[in-house]
Amino acid sequence: MRHELPEIRHNHSGFVALVRLATETNACLFEDIEVDMHATGWLDADMCAAFGAVLYRLGRNLNTVRLTNVPPRIATILSKNGFLSHYGRERIPDRWGTTIPYQRFDIKDDRYFAGYIETELIHRAEMPVMSPGLLKKFRESIFEIFSNAVLHSRTELGIFSCGQFFPKRDRLDFSVADLGVGMRRNIQENAGLDLSSEAAIEWATQGQNTTKRGSVPGGLGLKLLSEFIDLNGGCIQILSDAGYWRRAQMKTFTAPLSHAFPGTVVNVEINTADTSSYRLTSELSAADIF
Repeated sequence: MRHELPEIRHNHSGFVALVRLATETNACLFEDIEVDMHATGWLDADMCAAFGAVLYRLGRNLNTVRLTNVPPRIATILSKNGFLSHYGRERIPDRWGTTIPYQRFDIKDDRYFAGYIETELIHRAEMPVMSPGLLKKFRESIFEIFSNAVLHSRTELGIFSCGQFFPKRDRLDFSVADLGVGMRRNIQENAGLDLSSEAAIEWATQGQNTTKRGSVPGGLGLKLLSEFIDLNGGCIQILSDAGYWRRAQMKTFTAPLSHAFPGTVVNVEINTADTSSYRLTSELSAADIF
């Protein structure tokens, strides 16, 4: 079968386009699938996490996946971050250091993921200045996204991650995707709540809510990221099952989707033009409170 891929940006329309790709190819087995990118005017590189997850699932279902007519400027970026090396193209050096490499992690690769976010995200020069205490919490919040994918999504296909620094936009984007059961089903089975997909995402972003059992803490990661993004002027987006959730400029936007994504995607966009220094309130004696 042949699928024409439209422009993929890290916004509602971009996620809808990837949901459509996942839906149209959901039943494919032993097929030759061509993803034709002649009409893909642009593809934000951090969306490779979700894009790669969909394509990986197709491969695991014994399909042959080919990317054709990749526009040159998109091919350059996706060769720098290593995405196209999975589809027959050579990796090329990222001389400007703008990419956070595309990676797939097995569910037992927690140490590798921790090293990846430490090297590729936490210590990037573009990151806003954070106190040691906040930096530790920020690191834990990103790692909790991976942990949630392992503990709650019950994915057997791994966790996918990618990012990109956009100097002209003053934005650093980082995405993590899994191919699990999604937030709605997890909350229904473990918290007994029958919520819509978008309401389930909203529930999961509240700090007091968690589906973790026993003495294991949880539920604070997405809340802390949302609070930081509110102050930083960035954006956080979550796609799970048939729901889309976005937080930017201290406002939340949600939308139901006509079809479900086979898992969950969390995208964090950091405003790198932000010159503020951030710290936890417990560390503070000054007016710049976080």
